[in-house]
Amino acid sequence: MLGAGARAVKAGRSRPAGFEASSRRGKVPGSDPVNDLVNTTPFLEASVGGLGRARVASEARVGEVPAGSHASTSPEIDAIPTGAVQGKRIGILVVAYNAVTTLASVLRRIPPRVWSEVEEVVVCDDASNDDTFELAVGYKTLAGLDKLTVLKNAKNLGYGGNQKLGYQYFMDRGFDAVVLLHGDGQYAPEILDALYGPIVRGEADAVFGSRIMPDYGGPLKGGMPLYKYVGNRILTWFENRALGMHLTEFHSGYRAYSLEALRRIDFSRMTSGFHFDTEIIVKLHHQGFRIKEQAIPTYYGDEICYVNGVKYAFDVFRSVVRYRRTVRSVARHPEYAEYFVDYPLKESRGSSHFHVLSLAGRGHDVLDVGCGRGFFARQLHERGNRVVGVDQMEPDPACAEAFSFFVRAGLDQGLGDVVDRLGDRKFDRVLLQDILEHLPDPAHLLGECAGLLRPAGEVVVSVPNVANITVRAALLLGRFEYTERGILDRTHLRFFTRRTIRRLMRESGYEILSERTSVMPVELKFGLPATHLLMRAANRILAFLTWLMPGLFGYQHILVARPVIAPR
Repeated sequence: MLGAGARAVKAGRSRPAGFEASSRRGKVPGSDPVNDLVNTTPFLEASVGGLGRARVASEARVGEVPAGSHASTSPEIDAIPTGAVQGKRIGILVVAYNAVTTLASVLRRIPPRVWSEVEEVVVCDDASNDDTFELAVGYKTLAGLDKLTVLKNAKNLGYGGNQKLGYQYFMDRGFDAVVLLHGDGQYAPEILDALYGPIVRGEADAVFGSRIMPDYGGPLKGGMPLYKYVGNRILTWFENRALGMHLTEFHSGYRAYSLEALRRIDFSRMTSGFHFDTEIIVKLHHQGFRIKEQAIPTYYGDEICYVNGVKYAFDVFRSVVRYRRTVRSVARHPEYAEYFVDYPLKESRGSSHFHVLSLAGRGHDVLDVGCGRGFFARQLHERGNRVVGVDQMEPDPACAEAFSFFVRAGLDQGLGDVVDRLGDRKFDRVLLQDILEHLPDPAHLLGECAGLLRPAGEVVVSVPNVANITVRAALLLGRFEYTERGILDRTHLRFFTRRTIRRLMRESGYEILSERTSVMPVELKFGLPATHLLMRAANRILAFLTWLMPGLFGYQHILVARPVIAPR
């Protein structure tokens, strides 16, 4: 649960559902989604330090609002309905840490038009060591800002953790859009509406401020140190190249999000550090959300920077690499685990998918048993085959149309009632790709498949080759370790050599028509595309060795077989 173990202090215009009334503080019941908050009394009962009290008085005297301040009691502003921008509920999240010297100025600079359009501005103080929270509460009280809510975390959650708590606050309350604003004054509140405007108009799902765009003179003119500018450009180039994007900047913290988009992002295992901003860009891009950039001015003043530049750059680089490794199914990194494909397509020439696709032919009725998310079924469909799938996982939405019929079922006990659900359907091909090694009784499944074939139908089977050179070498060194995927997949119950799979097929009543052996998919190991020059060279070498010694270098054995007694 977001923010578990933390709590925050709230001084707002209303107590969220689930808060206990208290003259001082209220403990949050476990039923409240933002279970880290506790209520505090208004400013007059808060303990305000000298610095906070003095700054509140100078920035927000009742009846003496500085020129340009949003803290106006003008009837013209107050008369505008809350959240009146095309019916959208807009929130501003101000993240703050030790911002007592800058926060009041940031709030004062929010234009009246923005205050009239947004429904709530939330200052989320990340357990500051100074009087940031007291100053914000005082500013709210003295300026009479009913739309301003002030929260304080009981312990420091980190830059990313503070954002996650804030976004959850707005999502739980049904908001439509949120803008991230920093309390240190580095980003201009005057153009807040330029950030949330494209979301309100339905033009984007996320809007990122860019200091690199030339509209405001560029970052160097705004005081960005040269070393930061160079580092920003290098990291942005790398991220664009690695992710296939074309952003001018990845590292601005001035952003707006559609909360409908954020509801579909898994925050649970994302970092709480500064590279949270990078992870959220990666996820939005991966999931196909619309991203737009908005030029923003650059400002570097005397604010304290809490970012270690070298560590931040390393974390950003590492995050992108971990994403690439996850989507290529090289490793399952937790922050991107939802994008990991358990059994990815093997795209190299000579792979098992290459061979099975050829053996399945075109224009056939195909039963793909253990079809996974449907990526291979989509290729079968593109070749004019009519595909019926069976698997315990639902197909990927992008592959759903590949199936003319889909049955969700496990295979531990064979096809079971799947046969009944298939009705009188018969097939030209039944595909058992890397299925038999997972079953306690593979002969039983083979017998059931025989009854689903047309008279000239064929079963295509592939199994990993446990006698592959990599396994032999490991055994020679005294190692036999299960892995996430591959020949020694930890879910395998049986292991086959070429001889033992032949014997199983014959004992199950099949005649073997042809055999092939696949090449080791080295591209999956290195996380490179099969078209990469090095991978193509390695593939050719391995293809020759596999042809020469299939029992030693072969990765999978692929058999085409037909029941000895044709099914009626």
